[in-house]
Amino acid sequence: MELWYLVAGVLASVVAVPIDRSKKKDEKQIKPESPDTGLYYDRYLREVIDVLETDTHFREKLQTANVEDIKSGKLSTELDFVSHHIRTKLDELKRQEVSRLRMLIKAKMDAEQGESVQIDHLNLLKQIEHLDPKNAHTFEARDLELLIQAATKDLEHYDQAHHEEFKRYEMLKEHERREYLKSLDEEKRNAEEARFQQMKEKHKEHPKVNVPGSRDQLKEVWEETDGLDPNEFNPKTFFKLHDTNNDGVLDEQELEALFTKELEKVYDPKNEEDDMVEMEEERLRMREHVMNEVDTDKDRLVTLEEFLKSTEKKEFLEPEEWETLDETQIYTEEELRQYERELAEQEAEIAHKVEQLRKEHEDLQRRQSELDAQKKEYQQALQQMEQKKSQQKDKAPPSGPGGELKFQPPEAAADVRAPVNEPAQVQPEVERLDRAPGHQADHPQPPGHQANHPLPPGHQANQPLPPGHQANQPLPPGHQANQPLPPGHQANQPLPPGHQDNHPLPPGHQAAPPAPAAHDPEEKQAEQAVPL
Repeated sequence: MELWYLVAGVLASVVAVPIDRSKKKDEKQIKPESPDTGLYYDRYLREVIDVLETDTHFREKLQTANVEDIKSGKLSTELDFVSHHIRTKLDELKRQEVSRLRMLIKAKMDAEQGESVQIDHLNLLKQIEHLDPKNAHTFEARDLELLIQAATKDLEHYDQAHHEEFKRYEMLKEHERREYLKSLDEEKRNAEEARFQQMKEKHKEHPKVNVPGSRDQLKEVWEETDGLDPNEFNPKTFFKLHDTNNDGVLDEQELEALFTKELEKVYDPKNEEDDMVEMEEERLRMREHVMNEVDTDKDRLVTLEEFLKSTEKKEFLEPEEWETLDETQIYTEEELRQYERELAEQEAEIAHKVEQLRKEHEDLQRRQSELDAQKKEYQQALQQMEQKKSQQKDKAPPSGPGGELKFQPPEAAADVRAPVNEPAQVQPEVERLDRAPGHQADHPQPPGHQANHPLPPGHQANQPLPPGHQANQPLPPGHQANQPLPPGHQANQPLPPGHQDNHPLPPGHQAAPPAPAAHDPEEKQAEQAVPL
């Protein structure tokens, strides 16, 4: 744990004066728990130190290094000589830390600017001082150097940051108390004020608190905690007894443990008037006082030599009175008013964000209602389509034995008589839609003939219509279906007696009208024309 306490104590514990702690090889030693530094990268710092302490080469170099080399980061060059599996563990720790920082950055940006904001993680990571953001995958010597330097600087300012946080805590308590008094009527307000003053006076009623680090304070620990005779108090023995991890120094945590008896005189968690947050602030003040008096090299660690020298000072033998927090002014009235203005601004900003969220919520509800209405309309339309499909399936046309569709003929149709002296043929009872009346099923329709019109009388189904003949008119009597009509002859008039069908009619000759033809498009049709 030497490296850990070196970092936690501004990275200087390796130069502390060692003491004899020879023990049997088979004796099990309990590894003390690493203290919490309060840094936002505390876990990463502790894990890196724990991994480095398992490497023999690095530990040997650490024992011979001086404080300045460690603080400046020169020790980080030894990282190149550690074993491969140690480097692999360090690489994984760095990747986890970078991933954690990215999640924290994204959460902060989402809270401040919304989730739609594009985040430049690389530029934001450059503001992080305890690792190298340019290389997010491997732990290099530069990473160890930055980690040591950042921890050294941050730990030096940790106490001051803690004091500022405590001051804000006390001002918030007073602000809330005053706001509560405003909500009461005069009688209740006076009663509450009297109760508050009574609690303050009760809190001040406690035994005398010894000055931390003084002879009286240490002798009290010697007697009540260690169970030794106060007349036999020995500073060197006291130091060894309270160096709990036997590393030759008293770190900040070991020093704060010495003040527990003094703090118990003032604070009791069972008492309403005693605030445990104030107790921890009092502990911090006591530790700072001892460090200022004893830690001469300001490395945040107390060596045996420094401790013994402090016992020779006048302050150790004849200390002044110790002022507790209730006797100290934590903040001024002007600082309280400034804090209340900041609170008002924060509350206004929060109220504005709440109003924005309320409007967004209402807009989302409105849009959801619109979507639900559209969904309902689509479902109704789909149901109607399914009903129509079902009805069409129920009214399917009849089919034959082979699955072919059958169509019923028209119920009523006009009778068409066949030509004179020409027997009419009965058409099939059921015909295809694409077949002309009188057209045989195995023959194609004549060119130009419409499918729903009957063939002219005497025209063969496999022969084309004569040029100029309309599909719904009969051929003239005696005219061949594959020959053109004579010039000027109407398609529905017979040729004059003795006239050849390929000669034109004499001028002024009118063709004799043909005999009426009997024709029934549904049942009968003539196949031949009556000869002249």
